Amino acid sequence: MSLFVLSDLHLCQSTPSKTMSVFAGWDNYQERIKENWEKLISDEDTIVLPGDISWGMSMAEAAADFRFINELPGTKIIIKGNHDYWWNTMHKMEAFLSSEGFDTIKILHNNHYRYGEYGICGTRGWVSMNGETQDEKVLKREVQRLETSIQSALSENLKPIVFMHYPPIFASNFNYDILEVLYRNKIEHCYYGHVHGRHLHELCVTNTYDDVNYHLVSGDYLQFIPEKIL
Repeated sequence: MSLFVLSDLHLCQSTPSKTMSVFAGWDNYQERIKENWEKLISDEDTIVLPGDISWGMSMAEAAADFRFINELPGTKIIIKGNHDYWWNTMHKMEAFLSSEGFDTIKILHNNHYRYGEYGICGTRGWVSMNGETQDEKVLKREVQRLETSIQSALSENLKPIVFMHYPPIFASNFNYDILEVLYRNKIEHCYYGHVHGRHLHELCVTNTYDDVNYHLVSGDYLQFIPEKIL
C-alpha cells in the first residue's frame, strides 16, 4: 500500500478541442498518464490529484474524464484546480459520483482522509504569481478551508500532509496568509501543481524553505509519472 501524487491531468476525453498536446512536453499526455499510472499503482494504493483534473465545464461533461480516472487502479483523492469549472457543492459532487458508479474517487473539500498515521489535507489555495488576479475574499475562504482541513486531521491525532493546487511560494511572490497556516500548524510537506513549462518550473520552490518541504507535482514537471510519497 503506497501513497502517490500527480497534479494537473487536464483530461479532455469528452472535450478533445481542449487538449494540452499542442504545448511542448504534453504530447500524448493522456496515454502517458494511463501507461505510467498502471505501471506504478495498484488497487491497494492511493493517489492525490491536486487540481485541474478535467476540462469539462459541468459534471456531466466531465463524466468521461471521471470514468477514465475511475477505471485506473487505486483510490483517488481530488482537489479543485483553477480550471475545474465542473466543481460544485460537496453534496452534488458526491451524488454525481455515486450515480455514475465512480466509486474509487473521493473529494477533498473542508475535510481530510486518513492514510495510516497521516492525514491527507488541502485545498485549492489562491494565487501568488505575477500576472494573475488576486481576490481577497477568495483568499480568505481558501485559508479557512486549509485550516479546517488540517484541524480535522489533527483532531484525530494524525500528521497532516498538505496538497494544494496553487503554489504558496512562486519566485519572489509569497502567499503569506497560506504560509501562516502552514507554519503555525508545523506542516512539513506541501505538494502543489498549477505551474507549467520549463521556464516557469525553474522559478518554483522545490526544496525546504522555513522548515516546509515544497514539492512541485504538475503533470508535465513529473513527465506524467505519479510521484510516490509514502
